[in-house]
Order: sequence, then structure tokens, then C-alpha cells
Amino acid sequence: MKKRFAATAALSLTAILTLAGCSGTGGSGSMPGMDHGSGATTTQSPAADASDADVMFVMMMIPHHQQAVEMSDTLLSKSGVDERVVALAEQIKAAQQPEIDRMEGWLRDWGMSMDGMGDMEHGGGMMSASDMEALEAAEGLDASRLFLEQMIEHHRGAVEMAQDEVNEGQNTDVVDLARTIVESQMEEIATMEDLLATM
Repeated sequence: MKKRFAATAALSLTAILTLAGCSGTGGSGSMPGMDHGSGATTTQSPAADASDADVMFVMMMIPHHQQAVEMSDTLLSKSGVDERVVALAEQIKAAQQPEIDRMEGWLRDWGMSMDGMGDMEHGGGMMSASDMEALEAAEGLDASRLFLEQMIEHHRGAVEMAQDEVNEGQNTDVVDLARTIVESQMEEIATMEDLLATM
């Protein structure tokens, strides 16, 4: 599973970097303000201050975080949910939306975007359409339990992705964010497991 995901991700990233690298690499077709002279600088990737591992991590973690926010919004729209789970969903949303904004800013700085990434696999722990439908349909205590079970799996996938970035990344800002994700989401996993044990 992990090998298949990694291969798919690598292929998708290679295609993105190749397409992005085809624009603004010197010559008369360069974008205004993007011709920085000849030599090595004209062959740099659009993410010149980021490795392929950094770019892949950001492009995978943005939709991963977006789904966590969507799951939290779904839970917060319900009534009869355990108040401790409501507080956790609010905490997850408050932490992950600013991280999404930060990562999207990095992509803009690197001259890249998430356009065309809709069909790409976005990392371990992602919920399927049927998983999301089940959460949407659940109510009360059932919704509380299901949210915790799904979010534990979701967080484990994020931790695995972030640890890979810590081990392989190059950009210090991206690696620092990955470390934060590992620490904060491991703590939230422990909290969710404790909550599940009381239900």
C-alpha cells in the first residue's frame, strides 16, 4: 500500500515538476520578470529553495488537512455530540486551517499550485467517499465515536507523511512544520484514544 502510494505520488510530482519546469526556463517565452540570466539558474526547478520531498509533502498535506477540516465541520454541524469531541474538532480545525494557508503560500512562492491535483492520491489515512458519507449520516454518540475512529486513522497517516518529510526534507520551514504536525497530532491521537475508551 505504502509503496503503491509512493509510486503514484512520485509519478504525479514528476509530471507536475516537468510541466512547471517547461515555463519560464529562459528564451523569448519567459514570463516578464522571470529571466534571471543564463547558466545554472535557468535550469532550477520552480521550487528552487525546496527539494522534491518538500514539494511532495506540501502538495499531499494540503488536501489531507482540508479533509480534516471538512470532517471537523461535518461533526460541528451536528447536535447531541459529546462536548469533548466538539472541543477536539474545533481544536483540529483551528490548527489545520492556518497550516493549509501557510502551505498554499509556499506553493505560490515556489511558482506552483494545486491545479490538476484532484485525482491524485493524497497520502495515508485519507477517508473515502463512503467514509465521509458515513460520518455525514451519523448522529449523536455514534457520530462522536465515528469521528474519533476516523480522525485517529487520518492523523496516523499525517504523522507518517510528516515523519518522512522530517527525515528527507530540505527546506527548514517545511521540515519545522512537519515536526509540529508529528508532535501535535501524536498528542491528539492519544487524546482521541482516551476519549474513545470512555464511550
